[in-house]
Amino acid sequence: SGQHRVPRVTAQLLAPVEDPQKVICVGLNYHDHCQEQGVKVPKEPLIFSKFPSAITGPFDDIVHPQDTTPLLSPQELDWEVELAAVIGKRGRHIEEAVALEHVLGFTVANDVSARDWQMRRNGRQWLLGKTFDTFCPLGPAIVTREAVADVHNLWIRCSVNGHRMQDSNTCHLIFGVPTLVAWVSRFMTLVPGDILLTGTPAGVGVFQKPPVFLKCGDEVQCEIEELGTICNRVV
Repeated sequence: SGQHRVPRVTAQLLAPVEDPQKVICVGLNYHDHCQEQGVKVPKEPLIFSKFPSAITGPFDDIVHPQDTTPLLSPQELDWEVELAAVIGKRGRHIEEAVALEHVLGFTVANDVSARDWQMRRNGRQWLLGKTFDTFCPLGPAIVTREAVADVHNLWIRCSVNGHRMQDSNTCHLIFGVPTLVAWVSRFMTLVPGDILLTGTPAGVGVFQKPPVFLKCGDEVQCEIEELGTICNRVV
């Protein structure tokens, strides 16, 4: 009817899914991202996770953690623009041919990463470096599967302070969405609201020469064709 609209400038958009049961992530899933760090293309999806408490809104701040013990405070914050799939239908041992039927839609994510904790601390297990509070900006909305022409042919970009750092296309995914949904469902039951981050392309800060990391005051903009843009300031 058009009678119940709220002006955008008067509203604060929250993450489209705030408290999912699972946030499942995929590492090394773009050919160009493997090339920039000189590693072989994985033969199987590399799965890790974030806790749901890492999720924040599409325009909310990314909090640079400052622990009272300086040695525990991460120093190497990095960006990772990612296509996120939102599960809409429960399933286990899902066949790849019907895997997309279990996806409600897609949104934009930033897999913020503390590289020092990911790559050198905590026995080099990735979890802590990936799951600080606010380390998963998400949004601006869920675009339903039917509304996306081809999820495996969308440009995907990230800019920091207006400088383009990542510029790729989802056609460079090593494992596409149906493959990932089917693979993950071999190990766990997927339920509505679960979020699957599908990996990031080349251009992350840690592999710049010299490396570049986020600092307070930086603004990170992540955008995916047909899905929209999220923009978050580091504080």
